[in-house]
Amino acid sequence: MTVLALGLGTAPATAAPPAASQGSGWEPAPSAPWDVPAGERCAFPVHGEPIVDDVVRRELPPPAEGVTRAAYKGDLVIRVTNKETGAHYDADVSGTALVDVYASGAQFWRVLGPVLLGVGVGNLARGLYVVDGAYTIDISPTGSKTVAGPAVRTDSLCARID
Repeated sequence: MTVLALGLGTAPATAAPPAASQGSGWEPAPSAPWDVPAGERCAFPVHGEPIVDDVVRRELPPPAEGVTRAAYKGDLVIRVTNKETGAHYDADVSGTALVDVYASGAQFWRVLGPVLLGVGVGNLARGLYVVDGAYTIDISPTGSKTVAGPAVRTDSLCARID
């Protein structure tokens, strides 16, 4: 989410559009603060809060019936905090993404650069990650996440703030 805090239940908030996006078809796509209980992603409760959020979103023509497509870009830094100890890490997740959302609830992300990914079930262990590189994220209607691509790096945020 540049691409949101993917899979963390974030909801859009309101913000003034970055000056560069005005009149260009890009609309603000801010991330809201979020909390995750102990055991859901990390062994401890976690709070996330955007400290830089210049993410913008642009609707694109749908590739097929029942599919919406949007592009995301812009600077995003999320402060991820261990709520038990106060330890925190400022994650720069300013990647870009092309996101298809299907009527079934499934999503397919084509990503370049870092995003924040919360995993409960998928091909990465349960946790919070900064995923970086050139890759895709396939999210099933049940929320299972599969990360794949020729150049994928992961950084465990749970380990950074433990």
